[in-house]
Amino acid sequence: MSFSTTRRTFLQVASTTALSSLAISRSFAGAPSDKVRVGLIGCGGRGLHDAELFQNSPNVEITYVCDPDEGRLANAAKKFNVPSKGVIADMRKMLDDKSLDAVIVTTPDHWHSPASILACEAGKHVYVEKPISHNIRESRLLVEAAAKNKVQVQHGTQSRSTQMMIEAVKLLREGIIGPVLVAKCWNIQRRGSIGRGQDISPPAGFDYDSWVGPATMIPYRTNRVHQRWTWWYHFGTGDMGNDGVHDIDYTRWGLGVETHPSKVVAIGGKYFQDDDQEFPDTQQVTFEYPGDGKVGSRRMLIYEQRLWDTVYPHNVDSGAEFHGAGGQMFLSRRGKLQVLDSQNKPKPLDIPLQQQDDKAHVANLLAAIRSGTKLNADALTGHLSSSLCHLGNIATRLGRSLNFDPAKEQILGDEEASRLVRREYRDHWGRPKGA
Repeated sequence: MSFSTTRRTFLQVASTTALSSLAISRSFAGAPSDKVRVGLIGCGGRGLHDAELFQNSPNVEITYVCDPDEGRLANAAKKFNVPSKGVIADMRKMLDDKSLDAVIVTTPDHWHSPASILACEAGKHVYVEKPISHNIRESRLLVEAAAKNKVQVQHGTQSRSTQMMIEAVKLLREGIIGPVLVAKCWNIQRRGSIGRGQDISPPAGFDYDSWVGPATMIPYRTNRVHQRWTWWYHFGTGDMGNDGVHDIDYTRWGLGVETHPSKVVAIGGKYFQDDDQEFPDTQQVTFEYPGDGKVGSRRMLIYEQRLWDTVYPHNVDSGAEFHGAGGQMFLSRRGKLQVLDSQNKPKPLDIPLQQQDDKAHVANLLAAIRSGTKLNADALTGHLSSSLCHLGNIATRLGRSLNFDPAKEQILGDEEASRLVRREYRDHWGRPKGA
């Protein structure tokens, strides 16, 4: 699209495209029953939040809840009034139910893609929380599973369905600051210590074997489950994958790059917390997209993380700056937006400020299930954004730059780094085929 395209024309084209897509989908897709039946896999705090959004949507019913923790499972069953037959510890039972239309995957990161792939293979639509995967290979397999089984997979980067963010990205596409050449985002907040844990036997009522799933088995540790797994290589993706992925996703969106980067440079480590966590509390990662290599084609995305700071750029913990020769846009999913011209003067904007809209993201998936409406954050979108987190973490962990082949999805000339594009699994029914 030309940068001279007006915003009104852009909206008209987008609206026409959406209506055409809807008409086409109705002509060939047999929609599920009007009532969408949904199962919840992972009954922690985020799972309850997401399931409540589904339950409060018209003609949606939570028919299954699944978790290896008996206490969490009972709490979710009570909250959503799920009958005993739908209260399960093994997700395969719900996936075998022909009447189930969709699942919500809000497990620890290492189960995100494996559970979603199993759901796709069972013909279920998926709402999977961020990051979409624990490693690059897994989410590529999920992209393929969604396409092969013709199901909808929505990734939990909710900014994609937030109207303010949509409008802001349209302004960037129209050239409000000229071609966007560089974008920088940040995840800056104070995170607590996970302390020093102990390897002990799992507590009663917690099926640790099921929780570990297809990952290789390691001992239960007091600070490695329930909100703590994020900080361990074996199960999590650090805060770059946990929270930074939101910032990275809408920054990549605004930058307008729809492929992987070719170059990754990173430094960082544990600068503040002296505890067991393996991922860095401080990171600076730069990604380069070469385009066709010509002047004007190259793009740069920068990610900054400090998990011990409470003084933020633009007075907001999560945000992004987009830079072009015609000015700068500052955008945050916290409901902030500003555009400066090339003389550093604010430009007037007619866009209502709005925080991240989780409800709209769920509504978008339900519309896609019922009528084929285009997803705002499909599996490929999730794969491209989450892969930046994985690449950034690999580069930071190894302390060196990476050359990446976007087509083959392989790190070049670095055997140690290449092994981290995927992971080892044990012999388990949840292991993705081809992983």
